[in-house]
Amino acid sequence: MPLVRFSGPEFLRQRLVLSILSGKPVRIDGIRSEDRDPGLRDYEVSLLRLLEKVTNGTVIEISYTGTSVLLKPGIISGGKVSHDCPLSRSVGYFLEALLLIAPFAKTPVDITLKGITSDDNDLSVDLIRTVSLPHLQLFGVSEGLELQIKKRGEVPLGGGEVNFLCPIIKQAKTINFVAPGKIKRIRGIAHAVRVSPQFSQRMIEASRSVLNRFIPDIYLYTDVYKGDDSGKSPGFALSLLAESTTFALHCTEVVSKPAITPEDVALAASRALLSEIRRGGCIDRKHQGIVLTLMLLGSEDVARCRMGELTTRSIQLLRDIKAIFGTTFKIVPAEPEDQNCTEILVSCFGTGYINANRGLA
Repeated sequence: MPLVRFSGPEFLRQRLVLSILSGKPVRIDGIRSEDRDPGLRDYEVSLLRLLEKVTNGTVIEISYTGTSVLLKPGIISGGKVSHDCPLSRSVGYFLEALLLIAPFAKTPVDITLKGITSDDNDLSVDLIRTVSLPHLQLFGVSEGLELQIKKRGEVPLGGGEVNFLCPIIKQAKTINFVAPGKIKRIRGIAHAVRVSPQFSQRMIEASRSVLNRFIPDIYLYTDVYKGDDSGKSPGFALSLLAESTTFALHCTEVVSKPAITPEDVALAASRALLSEIRRGGCIDRKHQGIVLTLMLLGSEDVARCRMGELTTRSIQLLRDIKAIFGTTFKIVPAEPEDQNCTEILVSCFGTGYINANRGLA
């Protein structure tokens, strides 16, 4: 199997995931080699350990300085796994990788992750549960798919715990998702831990003051955790989800910071959601990578999806897919439903990826 080489720490996670899915070994050099603190960060090493736990036969070699890593993938075994995530990154960083790997495991996945459940860098557990999992369902991953939030954990001390359950599939469905539709309802989750319960209500009222001008069907609810289930640090956040008439989803979330009021959090989240909707497309920016990867893995047919402007991460993902799988995506301008947004139609011919691990003894 030919070795695929990359350089730099950026996009390390998506390259490791593509390596495991393709079965091709990947070598990544020059990982912060010019930094004062060179090499892999603790959360990147933790991700490598997690990938070892959910696979069988995977070989990982890290150089003495930590600036180079070689991954020789084995089979995706799945099963029951428990993993402690470092406090430098939330569990969302690890879950995003698992979302793409777990459906193609040998046995259904039952993974418990412990650490921080919401931060500014990655998808929170709320967005993964309400938005990411429905995106997996577009591709046929449905029955038994669940994310249970056992405990919440805020920055900096964490203390959260989630349980991710994922069934296995033989092959991802091919999608043709090109009609964004009109927004019909907005849902949201306001949570506050180790602070006054009134913070959640204040976030909801402030958010409604913005969103009620546009649509009447808005339901925002509070998610209350007490005692040990509320983690080790105080904090609050508001996650919002807009759903269209064609089941297109757009989401956003804002997490509390020191000296920021619940009203500030809510107003920022509400305005960010409106901005996300304005960008158009059937997929929001946070989920472009998941959808593009699963489009690639679909049956040998043309998969199509309408999106807003691609993020830098998505553009690099398309380049990495070409380097590892040899598949090229076609991108053409879409007929604009709104003259102020630049939407595109992304299509590719699926690789016909079959879950060869399923049913192996």
